[in-house]
Amino acid sequence: MTKAELVKVISHDTGIIRKDAAIIVDTFLTAIKDSLLEGNHIEIRGFGTFKLKVRNPRIGRNPKTDKEVHVPERVVPTFKFSRAFKNEIAEVEIDKVKK
Repeated sequence: MTKAELVKVISHDTGIIRKDAAIIVDTFLTAIKDSLLEGNHIEIRGFGTFKLKVRNPRIGRNPKTDKEVHVPERVVPTFKFSRAFKNEIAEVEIDKVKK
């Protein structure tokens, strides 16, 4: 599902015009990003948690030249689905996923 499709679903289900639904989706995504930039984590109960994690420095390898490359410590955003969400998804038929 794309962002445009999400806007369309929200608009259809709520009766809000698409332009306003797009503003809501953009505001929601911006709020998540801004909260992560402030170092907070976001928990949406029954769905999942957005967090920032620190990746340790490591030695990587350039696949073209096979030379070792230093990869510095960095912060990466992560998302972990809630147990309730995972349990719901576990009930999805495999044939639906293999399309």
